[in-house]
Amino acid sequence: MIVQQGTEAVVRVAVAALWSSPDAVRPVDAPALGSPADVGAWVAGLAAARQVGDAVLSQLLLGERVLVTEVRPDGWAHVVAVDQPSARLDARGYPGWLPVAQLTSAATDADAMARVVVDVAVTALHTTAGGPVAVPGVVLGTRLAGAGDPVDGWQPVHAPGQPGPLWLPAAHVVATPTAPPTAEQVLAVATRLLDVDYLWGGLSAYGIDCSGLVHLVWRRLGVLVPRDASDQATAARRLELGAERVGDLYSFARPGQRIHHIGIVTAARPGREERRMLHACYRHRRVLEERLSVERNATLLGAHRLEADPVRLNDGTRSARVAGPART
Repeated sequence: MIVQQGTEAVVRVAVAALWSSPDAVRPVDAPALGSPADVGAWVAGLAAARQVGDAVLSQLLLGERVLVTEVRPDGWAHVVAVDQPSARLDARGYPGWLPVAQLTSAATDADAMARVVVDVAVTALHTTAGGPVAVPGVVLGTRLAGAGDPVDGWQPVHAPGQPGPLWLPAAHVVATPTAPPTAEQVLAVATRLLDVDYLWGGLSAYGIDCSGLVHLVWRRLGVLVPRDASDQATAARRLELGAERVGDLYSFARPGQRIHHIGIVTAARPGREERRMLHACYRHRRVLEERLSVERNATLLGAHRLEADPVRLNDGTRSARVAGPART
């Protein structure tokens, strides 16, 4: 289906990188540009030094909606990711560039169907129950439209750009949440991403950055939060240090600078020496849970609590939103 400027489209690959510019793409990035995109091979091919930079702004997941603002003859589209709020960059969502081949026109026929969300780090969509893989590398937090009841342990779903229903193990998905997440749920989801590689702009189990981790955990739990750390802290309720609890956030900033890091609190009402968080750490190049170091405490700006409107929209187009860019 043709993708046109001024219309909505949806991502048709499991994970699509959102680029700062088509000119920022390097030869090493080729596996991330196709349809399907081989994000696993792309990340594996990146040297550690190349995982840090500003070429990749974010990632979009299968079925995620975008507003197409420009389509170029060379096969690139400028889009706004409407489910990744970014008040600082664009009131409509997160802006960037995608290959047109990774998009398809937004369909409405599946929007009213029951929604499910992927609940494992990585899975695949198959042509039939237990049959060949049609869409590999589908990741945690991907929302899909159900296509009927499970059959012999396999769940049929609709996927963008596919002519008919595809199948994945029923145990790999859960119903879209309809209640505010608990602290236990937040940590249960976040813990599944432990040891995932740090990747600037990453938003998947193949690689993730600090604000991507926060965004993806709450997305899996049905809550839409901003994409970048500074916007996440702004959208959350500020707490006095010492009042934080498990599932809240710590934010970090150097004097006079914007928030540069964010993590999920893993210790209840800790004192200075017992503060702990789960975060995607540039220094360690992975997601880990640890006590805050002296250096981290020195830049600790504050604690924050994400509070979601309990009303969920289950029409498949939006999740509940939280009331109210550096990533190291």
